[in-house]
Amino acid sequence: MYSVDLVHKVALNLLSGVGNVVAKNLVAYCGGADKVFSCTKTQLEKIPGVGAYTASTIIASRSVLQRAEEELLFIEKNQITPLFFTDDDYPTRLKNCHDGPVMLYYQGNANLNHEKIVSVVGTRTPTPNGKILTEKLIADLSQSGCLVISGLAYGIDITAHKAALDNGLKTVGVLAHGLDKIYPAEHKNYANKMIQQGGLLTEHISQTIPDKENFPKRNRIVAGMCDALVVVESKREGGSLITATIANSYNKDVFAFPGRPNETFSEGCNGLIKLNKATLIENAADLLFMMNWNNPTNSKPKAAQVALPINLSEEENTIIKAFGQKNPMHIDEIASIVNQTVSKTSAQLLQLEFSNIIRSLPGKMYKLNH
Repeated sequence: MYSVDLVHKVALNLLSGVGNVVAKNLVAYCGGADKVFSCTKTQLEKIPGVGAYTASTIIASRSVLQRAEEELLFIEKNQITPLFFTDDDYPTRLKNCHDGPVMLYYQGNANLNHEKIVSVVGTRTPTPNGKILTEKLIADLSQSGCLVISGLAYGIDITAHKAALDNGLKTVGVLAHGLDKIYPAEHKNYANKMIQQGGLLTEHISQTIPDKENFPKRNRIVAGMCDALVVVESKREGGSLITATIANSYNKDVFAFPGRPNETFSEGCNGLIKLNKATLIENAADLLFMMNWNNPTNSKPKAAQVALPINLSEEENTIIKAFGQKNPMHIDEIASIVNQTVSKTSAQLLQLEFSNIIRSLPGKMYKLNH
């Protein structure tokens, strides 16, 4: 039986007019999800991002607690794992995204904090070459043991999921609806296999239909969950470009396969490369090199005693201390340890690099110079 506290956490995500950023502010200022539902209107109005209208909406929306209790019955019956953004098992990479979901619902056995995560996206109507590129990419990545993420949609998405299943890689599908259904229905068999070899992930409660506005929201999870995002084929204004743009805003590594000029499904990828929004790759070897994933993972260096340089800010010293746990480290890990956003951490790392205290490696990895 789930706790009363979880009822409030689920209900928080159901409040009308309250997005993920405001919801996190509510938890921080009120002292917990349960406290949000006992605050007065005056208290709520003092919280950044709330105001009188939203405070009134929250007060009027407290009936969502009953809907949250119903959802917990569905969660328990279907062995779904609820993940609140403050939970230890919540994906660390999403914690570093300012608009990451407050609540996630997960069915599966993959580690959502896997060491190497690749998201693969592309058009829903790929060319035969696009499918071949996707299948070969995943097959050649199989020795890296990475986790493959996509959106379970037609085209490149399902091709990536199928290739992962065929090559023994775990793969997670991010859904734009609740876990009581699979859309498109034709992918249900693959979805069932993925629960056994990966998983299904969503921020939506059951009975949520796949409305048009849910897909861009789904895309931000696909972008935020990964270390590397790969765009295989895309039109000039395809949904994959939205995902790539979000990934860039999260400071993720974005890659794209080039195509012939003037071909419809090459325009998106070529545009990303041309505008320096994605790095050109031709195969998995390029991705592995750029992400610095060619090095053996079984020879982890011992934790180092770090001597702190003088004339640095307190925040910069905190970053340097983090390397005493692991060296080198990915920027997401550093940001998580020092409890900052990735963008702020990136700026501080750049200053430390200018001072020759650290150096950057491929794949947004950073190493402390001894």
